[in-house]
Order: sequence, then C-alpha cells, then structure tokens
Amino acid sequence: MLELSESQYNLVYNSFSFVIAAMGAATLFFLLIRSRVAPRHRMAVTLTTLVTGIALYHYIRIFDSWESAFSFSGGTFTQDGLPFNEGYRYVDWLLTVPLLLAELVVVLKLAEAKTRSLLIRLGVASVAMILLGYPGEVADPDSASRWLWWIAGMIPFLYILYVLFGELGGSLDRQSARVRRLVDYLRYVLVATWSVYPLAYLAPQFIDDAATAE
Repeated sequence: MLELSESQYNLVYNSFSFVIAAMGAATLFFLLIRSRVAPRHRMAVTLTTLVTGIALYHYIRIFDSWESAFSFSGGTFTQDGLPFNEGYRYVDWLLTVPLLLAELVVVLKLAEAKTRSLLIRLGVASVAMILLGYPGEVADPDSASRWLWWIAGMIPFLYILYVLFGELGGSLDRQSARVRRLVDYLRYVLVATWSVYPLAYLAPQFIDDAATAE
C-alpha cells in the first residue's frame, strides 16, 4: 500500500492543479485567436485546441482519481481508497498523440497524397505504440512481460522517429527557412518530451531492483 508524506502528496496535487490551469488557459487562448490566424493555418490551430481540450478533460479526471485514492491519517497519505486509474493517461494519448503528429504534418501544406499517407502511417504507428505500452504499464514490475511490451512499443516509436526525421526531413527542403526552423524545433521538442516516457516506464523495474539489492 503506497504511503506518501504530506509534502509528497501535495507536490503531485499541486502539479495536477498547475497543469489543469495551463491546459484550460491554452484551450481558451487557441479558441480566441483562431479567427485571427491566416485561413491556411486554421486547421493546425483547431488541432491544437482539440489537443489541449482533451488533455484538460483527462487531467481533471486523473486529478479526481488521485484524490479519491488517498486518505490522510497520522500525518501521511495512504492509498487505501478507490484504485488510482492508470488508464486515463492512455485514453488521453490515444487521442492527443495522433492529433499532435497530424498538426505537424498539416502545417507543412504538402501535396494531398503525401499528406494523407503521412497522416495514416503516423496515426496507426502512434496508436500501436500506446496500445502496446499499456499491458506492460499494468504488469508486475518483476515480470518479463514488462520488458517484452516495452520492446514492442518501441518499434512503432522508432518508426515515428524515422518518418519525422527521414521522410519529413526531405519535405522540409521545399519550405521557407522560417518554417524549417519551426518544424525542426517542434520535432525535437516532441522527441525530447516523448523520450522521457520509455525511461519512466522502466523506472519501477530499476527502483525495485535497487531496493532488492540493498
């Protein structure tokens, strides 16, 4: 049974509160500025609004689940309430990750056939990555299946990187210097933020091993 100090619990609690406020503000901002954006870029703004709106909803649900999972007694928070729902994050990612990739493709204004091909392949790969990751997330940290699901999930992840930096890189040559810089920045931000997850996914395994060794 997980036990957290008051400061540990409040750190998570306040982090959720901060993210909810940020996602709510971002959703409102993108809604308000959409009409002021050039028509050719409004689809990208619409996708961004959907991403932040979906994330806002799911963070509220995760926040509620976190509150319901703990009770405060004797100066500590104990996870003895309703089970904390691990699935909310994956439901969120099933929607937001394909939309983020679609936004990156749409903003380039490539040929229709090329755009459709990229959207389909990146969408399928992102959904596969998330669906393959979830069974390992809920598996026992000591189970070998956790490693197998991690490897399986990394295959579509690496394919997404190949498309973003291989195929999409060739398409950037036909864009203006400003667009190339912007898309390069977005690609590296996506990779940097998404690369945290494969490491965090395995953290329980290494933490458990270290505790056992001690």
